[in-house]
Amino acid sequence: MAISFALDKKLILLVMSVSIIALSITAFLSFNYAEQILKERTGEQLFGESSIRGDTIRIMFESRIEQNQILATDPMIQILVTELNKTPEEELHDTKEGKRRDFLTQIQAFQTLIGFSIGFEDVKIIGKNGDLFFSLGRTENDKFLTDPLFQKGLQSSFVDFEPFQDSKKMIVVSPIFAEDSKIGDEAIGVLISRMRTAAIDSILLNRSGLGESGEIYIVNNNFLMLSESRFIENTIFKQKVDTLGVQKCFNEGIDYEGLYPDYRGILIYGSSYCANDLGFVLLAEIDEAETIQPILILQERIFQTGLVITTGMAIIAFIISRTLSKPLIKLKNAANTIAKGNFEVRTKITTTDEIGELSQAFDSMAQKLQESLLEIKEKEDVIKQQEDILLQFSDYSEKYCVCMIDIINSTKITAQLSDSQTSEFYRIFLNSLAIIVRNFGGIVIKNIGDALLFYFPILQAEKEITMTKCLNCCLTLGESHKDLETKLQNENLPSVDYRVSATFGMVRIARTSTSSVNDIFGSTVNRCAKINRTAPANGLIIGEDFYENAKNLDGFEFKKVGSDIVSPEHGFVGYIVSRKQKK
Repeated sequence: MAISFALDKKLILLVMSVSIIALSITAFLSFNYAEQILKERTGEQLFGESSIRGDTIRIMFESRIEQNQILATDPMIQILVTELNKTPEEELHDTKEGKRRDFLTQIQAFQTLIGFSIGFEDVKIIGKNGDLFFSLGRTENDKFLTDPLFQKGLQSSFVDFEPFQDSKKMIVVSPIFAEDSKIGDEAIGVLISRMRTAAIDSILLNRSGLGESGEIYIVNNNFLMLSESRFIENTIFKQKVDTLGVQKCFNEGIDYEGLYPDYRGILIYGSSYCANDLGFVLLAEIDEAETIQPILILQERIFQTGLVITTGMAIIAFIISRTLSKPLIKLKNAANTIAKGNFEVRTKITTTDEIGELSQAFDSMAQKLQESLLEIKEKEDVIKQQEDILLQFSDYSEKYCVCMIDIINSTKITAQLSDSQTSEFYRIFLNSLAIIVRNFGGIVIKNIGDALLFYFPILQAEKEITMTKCLNCCLTLGESHKDLETKLQNENLPSVDYRVSATFGMVRIARTSTSSVNDIFGSTVNRCAKINRTAPANGLIIGEDFYENAKNLDGFEFKKVGSDIVSPEHGFVGYIVSRKQKK
């Protein structure tokens, strides 16, 4: 009896010791491996979020600066600011009122071209002495000499924000230089634009994939939050954020990823995107408690399972030791084998006991985490905001110089060419002439088969200059015929002749949501296409309205023509244009 009793205790002690040791090793490896994986996954996820959204906001900031500089470098704006800078103080008020319409025309043109897409709301144009020359909105202050935005804007372009009710407005500041300025010249004024921040807010407030506590926000170089908090209301320009990620950016100019207390004093895992050159840092953060929640669940399940297994094995060992010796020996050998460390941390176990269920739960958890990360990355590759390509007609018309280049007998020429030769033929023709048009300031709208449609916008103050530029462009297109033939011959392609036509008048403006170039329609465009057929080879024909506005321009000769197409009876009158020969 003494031997039997001793065997019972020894077997129970051995089984319980082996069970506890085995479960302890399994739990230790599981916890550490799971914690490492979760931290890596969380770090990769937050780094991806901060990098992608930080790059997106950086591109948006730089794009707003470039778009603002388009207005700041507008020749008319430069001329008006130069003129007002030279106006005596006693005459400045009346002169500004007189020039207001000119300023407004340029601002409206900018708003039509770019402003609606960037949330453009207000603009102020300030002279080099701090005098306000123009404001789209109302302002009580006409002197900006001591304004920090003005002083900084004289040196370079930048983006800033200002409080607006419970939200914010974006401020984009650019220096204005003289039209003939050179590198190193001082600015003659400053342009301050205010824009809505809906696009930025949509990037920051999209919390998909960030769980219950994740958030993304930006902080300026004054350590103030510039976006809404997930946990605190009305934080914009009110909440101080002096955390490790912000300090690393503005003190050392580097990104940071790791564990630290956030602005609430809660321990979080965060990743920062440092853009101190633009005056902000973007932070992607998630509470540590949410990050380690799966580990705590795993720990609890392993403890519960281990307790059941240890108790069950002790009971079984006691019963078997009293009834069977052979199974006890086999169990002892098996326990010794496990005690030597023959364990698998992440394996597929098909048994139906608690260990099998635990292993399957752990493997399933790891697999789901991996699949979730892949899904998040795939979703981040998709553009979150897409617009249908819609053609939208505006409610106004403009007077343009409309021009068309058309190949003569293109069907006959391309009928003898292969598909690849035809493509190369049109590429050389259309691209070569489009470059000439852009060099003269023309705006290419589109290719219409074998034709190229372009236009020159007309400002009343520069009407003669623009029409002269248009005529020189069209004549240069014809004069470039020999250069074009050389390019075609170098590619063993046939020579080509073409006709150039131009009309002047009102056109209907249309735009697509995916292009910044306006499309045009109307009778002026139709007349341009109609009279093109009567132009001489590699020559220029213009319509009657164009002729009436350009007939007194120096350097050109006009000859009225008539044909079955171009005649007063048909409603079309045409004039062949050539350069006036020097005597």
